[in-house]
Amino acid sequence: MTTSSQFFFLSLIVIWFISLTAFAATTIDPNEKNALKDIAKSLGKKDWNFDIDPCSNKSNWVMPMAETPKLRIIVSIVSCNCFIPGDNFCHVVSIILKGQNLPGTLPPELTRLRYLQTIDLSRNYLNGTIPKQWGSMMNISTIALGGNRLTGPIPVEIANISTLQYLELTGNQMSGNITPELGNLAQIQSLRISSNNFSGELPVTLAKLTTLQDFRIEDNRFFGKIPDYIQNWSRIKTLVIQGSGLSGPIPSGISLLTNLTDLRISDLDGSEYAPLPQLNNMTLLQTLILRNCNISGTLHDYLGTMKFLKILDLSFNKLSGTVPSTYAYMNSSKYIFLTGNLLTGPVPPWRTNVAVDLSYNNFSISQGSSQICQEENVNLFSTSWAHNDIGTVPCLRFECPKPSYSLYINCGGQQTTVNRTSYYGDPDSPRPARFHHSPKGNWAFSTTGIFMESNQFGETYPPQNVTTLTMADSELYMNARVSPISLTYYGFCLANGSYTVKLHFAEIMFTDDQTYGSLGRRVFDIYLQGKQVQKDFNIAKEAGGVGKKVVKLFKDVAVTSNTLEIRLYWAGKGTQALPNKSVYGPLISAISVESDSPGSISAGALVGIVVAAAIIIILLIGILWWKGCFGKKNTLARELESLDLQTGLYTLRQIKAATNNFDISNKIGEGGFGPVYKGCLSNGTLIAVKQLSSKSRQGNREFLNEIGMISALQHPYLVKLYGCCVEGDQLLLIYEYLENNSLARALFGPEEEQIKLDWLIRQKICVGIASGLAFLHEESRLKVVHRDIKATNVLLDKDLNPKISDFGLAKLDEEDNTHISTKIAGTYGYMAPEYAMHGYLTDKADVYSFGIVALEIISGRSNTLYRTREEAFYLLDWAHSLKESGDLMELVDRRLGSNFNTKEALVMINVALLCTNVTSNIRPSMSSVVSMLEGKTVVPEFVPESSEVMDEKKLEVMRQYYYQMEENKISKPQTESQSILSDGPWTATSSSGVDLYPIHSDASYWEGRS
Repeated sequence: MTTSSQFFFLSLIVIWFISLTAFAATTIDPNEKNALKDIAKSLGKKDWNFDIDPCSNKSNWVMPMAETPKLRIIVSIVSCNCFIPGDNFCHVVSIILKGQNLPGTLPPELTRLRYLQTIDLSRNYLNGTIPKQWGSMMNISTIALGGNRLTGPIPVEIANISTLQYLELTGNQMSGNITPELGNLAQIQSLRISSNNFSGELPVTLAKLTTLQDFRIEDNRFFGKIPDYIQNWSRIKTLVIQGSGLSGPIPSGISLLTNLTDLRISDLDGSEYAPLPQLNNMTLLQTLILRNCNISGTLHDYLGTMKFLKILDLSFNKLSGTVPSTYAYMNSSKYIFLTGNLLTGPVPPWRTNVAVDLSYNNFSISQGSSQICQEENVNLFSTSWAHNDIGTVPCLRFECPKPSYSLYINCGGQQTTVNRTSYYGDPDSPRPARFHHSPKGNWAFSTTGIFMESNQFGETYPPQNVTTLTMADSELYMNARVSPISLTYYGFCLANGSYTVKLHFAEIMFTDDQTYGSLGRRVFDIYLQGKQVQKDFNIAKEAGGVGKKVVKLFKDVAVTSNTLEIRLYWAGKGTQALPNKSVYGPLISAISVESDSPGSISAGALVGIVVAAAIIIILLIGILWWKGCFGKKNTLARELESLDLQTGLYTLRQIKAATNNFDISNKIGEGGFGPVYKGCLSNGTLIAVKQLSSKSRQGNREFLNEIGMISALQHPYLVKLYGCCVEGDQLLLIYEYLENNSLARALFGPEEEQIKLDWLIRQKICVGIASGLAFLHEESRLKVVHRDIKATNVLLDKDLNPKISDFGLAKLDEEDNTHISTKIAGTYGYMAPEYAMHGYLTDKADVYSFGIVALEIISGRSNTLYRTREEAFYLLDWAHSLKESGDLMELVDRRLGSNFNTKEALVMINVALLCTNVTSNIRPSMSSVVSMLEGKTVVPEFVPESSEVMDEKKLEVMRQYYYQMEENKISKPQTESQSILSDGPWTATSSSGVDLYPIHSDASYWEGRS
């Protein structure tokens, strides 16, 4: 090109650039500015200043992402394109609002931003569902919504976005099946849906996603085998299937995915074993994790020659044979985990800069070494040794002059004394493959794994406490030990016999507020002596929140060979990046082990103890008698002491201080015992105090019954009892405070107190109540019939999770009895016919009550809307009427509009009708109800039985009975002999002599109905 030609060409470029800048738009499209205002309102974004143009890159429209003395990186919150030909305005192309704890919902108004390409709302506090309207956004390429509270399924309309390349939904509460239409996303490169509640099988249409480069589905509830069609994803680089619910074996076609750099598959369901798949063509692999995948056979030599492989984890399989010598010379490897296999033979001479865990195997190790349990960065300890004579393991050779009957460890913390018990300190620094033997020699721990997404890549670290702990023994919970995969504690030198093991936990790495830092879920399994004793344990869920302790008690743990093994294992479940990356894995605060039959003492010492105890008892009795402490007012206290309560005792002074001396402004309701007050303990814990009223028809026995019931029953959907107070004539129960009061108030309370409950929240509430009842009826150690299930006895926490309350009316359902004939108690309008009329009580009475509550949840209406006889309206009657006319959808709350799933609503209505069947034995069990509501079981067609039609008049009489009962015109029937209905005339007389007549007294109305 000549000089003149070059000059001419450069001139054209300059002219073109000048023309662009000269004619570029400078202000945002007014319609899009208005859309941004609506978007901000939906999101709860309150600090946008619309006096400044959103496309100006000024003020609150930009955000510093990184800043150093030499560098400051600014990222636009809202980015615009001002160079669209023929357009005089700028248009929004990107909205990035990460980590701002926005409390609102996803805005449908995004569709008004015609040129939008990127929406990133990760790590906020957003709730609700993904708007189906988003399916009309034809330019969007990135949707990032990870780390929020989103619920519901992925809308099928999302599959209409042909330009979508990146979909990030990790760390939410979404559910449902994966819609097959997602296979139409022709340009999708990254699909991340980990840490949700998705279920069902992966649709075969996903085979069409040949553009995929990143696919992550860990921590979900899928079922079925890993699909063979993944071999179609030839471009994929990252494949993560951990704790997903899928089963093996790993498809052989995986060997075709030669572009993989990160392959993580773990914790597959099923018991079908298969050899290690051929991976020799995956030459780009940097991370290979195939943990707990039912892999058998031997190790492949070629894995030791992969030049980019940094992490190799084949732990907890059934691999046998020897470790190939090539593994010892892997130049790029930093971490090798072969824990928990059947490997034998000699141990290779590993390089010093690689961390290797070979524990839980059967290697041949020279008995001359004194460090065979931990050799530099190699963990060689095997649990097979731990259960044999510990004297044969050189690194465990220490003196055990006499067996011990207890063991106390402050995990991750310093030595401390709590309640006169001394806990061993456990401050050893964590490492990826570590066996630590305590200086005293009587305990040890073994830990394995690395935190995959850690900022300090490849290393474990002590948990950072971000909570304020207020429990009396907080020194046990300030620190903890955490592990990425497996953490095992061993107790040695214990006397053989039966032990009680207490494992102390407190979640200290999540926050207790309305931020994304509170949305993390830590889930792991607990094993004792090699046996799983708890699956999917969630500390915060069982403790009732973060920063609160929960002590898991295991009785009758058999110790043999003088050794106890406590193992915690992460099975790929729970969130992994909330509040920060790598906050997951088993965490434990302390361990308490005590023998159920401690060592004997000498006869002389025993006599001395008995004599001293007798003297003390005599003195105490004399003092108490002199002070008059054996009167009636202490009967309740003595009965309380006889209960095996798992709660705390509070003083009246504490409760008065917490409630401002029961100030009327703190009164939040009226329960079965009397008033309920909101309070705040000195440590900042909010409580609800239930005070026994002197006018209450319930007495001491019911009070003790409720304490005993709730203290013995712990479940996510049962209200948590903190403790009680018994002083003089004051009887108080102290519960967790639930921010959103009762379901009744949320649905049909005063308008200003109602809560907008969308369909997904209503479904969650309904399933939660059913799950709680299923626990009471079928799963708990005590089989309980609640007897008073109603909307006012369902409380809602800050996340609108339901909690069943008020167990004062509950009765133990003895398994040997077919029913309990008892005094009638409960709330009319929710009571099953056989119970209301005859006092015939089974768990099917609760099923009936649940059916009524379910109808209230669906319709948003109270079961009895009007109290006068002339205007009496019963929700169940209306539901039956709509069923007969084929208009069941009319039952759905009009406040929901069209924002509900018709199929799910129909399921819930039919389940409710099934539960309220007049014939009790036709009603399903509550576990069946849960299964039907979750879509796992088909709902049987509801067909009224002939007896139901024949008993219409009886039901009408019963309705009148309810009405007069509520008006206190008649007394309750006490036994079957006082039933209000007989086989004789179609009128009835109450026990007080008041005649009960049906609304329709005309004889012609009853013709043919009997």
